[in-house]
Amino acid sequence: MDQIRKTHVAEKEAGGITQHIGAYQIVEGDKKITFIDTPGHEAFSAMRSRGAKVADLAILVVDSTEGVKAQAKEAISNIKKSGIPMIVALNKIDKPEANPEKVKKELTQEEVVVESLGGKTPSIEISAIEGQGIPELLELILLVAEMENLKAEITKKAEGVVIESYLDPLRGPTATLLITEGVLKPGDILGTFSTFGKIKKLEDFQSRSIEEALPSDPAIVIGFEDVPKVGENFKVFPDLEAAKSHLKIVEKKVPEVLETSSDQKVLNLILKTDVVGSIEALEGVLNNLPQERVILRILKSEVGEINENDIKLAKGGRALILGFRVKINLTAKILAEREKIKIMTFDVIYDLVEGVRKFMERGLRPEIVRTDLGKVKTLVIFLTEKNRQIIGGKVIEGEVKKGALIEIFRGENSVGKGKLVNLQKNKKDVDRIPKGEECGFLYEGDTKIEEGDILVIYQEERRKSEL
Repeated sequence: MDQIRKTHVAEKEAGGITQHIGAYQIVEGDKKITFIDTPGHEAFSAMRSRGAKVADLAILVVDSTEGVKAQAKEAISNIKKSGIPMIVALNKIDKPEANPEKVKKELTQEEVVVESLGGKTPSIEISAIEGQGIPELLELILLVAEMENLKAEITKKAEGVVIESYLDPLRGPTATLLITEGVLKPGDILGTFSTFGKIKKLEDFQSRSIEEALPSDPAIVIGFEDVPKVGENFKVFPDLEAAKSHLKIVEKKVPEVLETSSDQKVLNLILKTDVVGSIEALEGVLNNLPQERVILRILKSEVGEINENDIKLAKGGRALILGFRVKINLTAKILAEREKIKIMTFDVIYDLVEGVRKFMERGLRPEIVRTDLGKVKTLVIFLTEKNRQIIGGKVIEGEVKKGALIEIFRGENSVGKGKLVNLQKNKKDVDRIPKGEECGFLYEGDTKIEEGDILVIYQEERRKSEL
C-alpha cells in the first residue's frame, strides 16, 4: 500500500503493523481502485474476514522468502468463503533467498493453483520495497475487474458497509463507510441495526470534504447518534423516524456470576480502544489466553478515552482498566491515583496480551514442586520429647539431606510429616548421607515416628506459577 499510494502510512503504525482496517483509493489511468487494507496480525482474523466480504477482488500477498504460513492459509479460507476472485502477489522478490516457484507449489496444497502451474488464479511477482511488479499488479487488478463485469446501480438509494468506526473526542461518532450501491451525499439520513443519524460532514479517505461518494468509494461520515458496529450494513432512509425503526434492540450481556473453586481466580477487565474493530480483535485474543486458573471477565468494552466513569466502574467491580491506543483524561487520572485503580495502556496488541498474561500470573500462588531424595528405615528411637525425636536409621534408597522434609509411612499408609533438623554420622554433624549407610538425625513434627517406619526424605521448591 505504501508503494501504491506513495505514502508511508505503515511506518506510522505502532510496531509497523496496520492495527485496524483502512480504505484507500487511487486512480490508475481513467479507472479508480479502492483498497481495503486489512491488518496482518493474526488477532484480526474477524476483521480480515470482514474485509474480504465487502471486496470484489482479493489480493493474497505471500512472502516469497518464507512461503505459505498460518496467516496466509487463514486468508485463503476467508477469500474462498467470500466467493470472490483472487490474485496472488508474491512479495519480497528482490531478496536473494526469494523462491516464488516453491511458494506456488505450496499454494497448490491449499487448493490455490496459479496460472503458470495450469490453474486459474493469476499471480504476479512483486517487491513492495523496490516497486517491482506494482504497475503490472494494478493492470492485472483492472483486467480481472473487467472480466468479472463488475457494475453498481447509482440510481438506487445509497447503501454499503461500515468498515471502521470510532468515537472522535471533538467530532463525535465517526465511521468509514464503503458504498456498494447508489450515491451518498451530505444531509442523507443513514441507519444501521445499531444506530442512525444524519450526515453532517462527508469526507474522502484523506479527510477532505466531498459533496458525494459513489459506489466503491470509501467515505468518512460524521453524524451518527452512536458509534456503529464494524461490519454492519447501512442504508439511506427518507427520514429519521424510518431510520430509527430499522434499529434492532440488542440486549447487553451482563457478565454471569462465576462459581470458582479455590484454585481459580477471576480478573475483571474494562477495555477502552481507539476503534470498534480493535475491540473485537482484543476480546478474541484475551479470550484465547489460558483460563484454567484465572478467568477473565470483561465488564465493559467500548471506544474512547479512559474517563472517570471507567474509574468508578473499576472501583465497584475491582477491575483492571486496559487502554489500547487511547489516552486517559486528567480527571480520570487523578481519580485513579486516589482510588488506587490500576490502568495499563498499550499501542501494540502483542504488548497488551503479554501485559495481561503477566498480571494474571502475578495473582497466582507459587507452585510447590516436591522432589523425593531418598528413603530411611527406622531402626531405633533414641529420644522422644513433645514434638521432637532423635532417630537412628539406615538409608535404603537415594540419599538423606540436612534440612529436608520427612513423610512417615507405616506399612502402606502415610501417617504424618515433619522436618529433618540435624543429621549425624558417627556422632558428627554432616550435610548428607548416601544409600547403604546408617545415620542419626533430629526430627521435628507432630506425628511420633515408630521403629520399622519408612521415612521418605524430600524437598519442596516454590516456583513462579504460569497460566
